[in-house]
Amino acid sequence: MNDLVFTVLRLGFLILLWLLILSIVGALRRDLAIGSKARTGAPTAREIRKNPALSPAPEAPAKQQATTLVILEGPLTGLQHQLTASPILLGRAQEATIVLEDDYASGRHARLFPQGTRWFIEDLGSTNGTFLGDVQLTRAQPVELGQKIRIGKTVMELRP
Repeated sequence: MNDLVFTVLRLGFLILLWLLILSIVGALRRDLAIGSKARTGAPTAREIRKNPALSPAPEAPAKQQATTLVILEGPLTGLQHQLTASPILLGRAQEATIVLEDDYASGRHARLFPQGTRWFIEDLGSTNGTFLGDVQLTRAQPVELGQKIRIGKTVMELRP
């Protein structure tokens, strides 16, 4: 084979290799950007313009506010946690606000956090998922009074 053809083939292969590396880096950056958006759970302004149904619903003026998180089922049945303005980390890890003694809970399983007068729950990438009612969470969702939150065998709800 001619030396010129061999050099051109080597150069072409090198260019293809760099294109592959750059496409992998671009895909990773997109995935990381999507992952961070999924963790916050709040839709962006662009998403709201495309789909107005994503905009936050206006709040009813005379609703009762949640003041207590009550565990209804599971190893910690009967535990009541007073809600404050700070978020609550739920999971098996010792640094969690409420340490769940549940084999199906992850170390940092879910986060319950206030926003205005409402409380929201978001799954933190747990293995077995977090359920609000019968629906598995894919992003942060508002929690209404009396609505069941299930993490593994533990079931809890917000009460006034």
